[in-house]
Amino acid sequence: MEQPNINYINELSGNDEDFKQKMISIVKSELPQEIESYNSLFKLQNFNATAEMVHKLKHKISVLGLEKSYYIAEKFEENLKQSSAELKEEFDNILQTMQNFVDHL
Repeated sequence: MEQPNINYINELSGNDEDFKQKMISIVKSELPQEIESYNSLFKLQNFNATAEMVHKLKHKISVLGLEKSYYIAEKFEENLKQSSAELKEEFDNILQTMQNFVDHL
């Protein structure tokens, strides 16, 4: 499985350490909230709202440099729109990997 990184954040921030830390701080605060919302919506079997949350999470996936995982998220989002949970386990593994990484930033 590919591993998250902060290469994109480094590129975006250039030599601006304050901006870099601000971006990291945003990811650290928003990611757990978005994961919690995703899990709650899925438990309610609200597939359309869950798909919207997956769409939001795709931005974090991208920021953390997970290119292959982004495509899995895209497919999972489409599956949810069709009321299918196919790829949920894979997506949940991506989220866990991201959360573990962010916890150690």
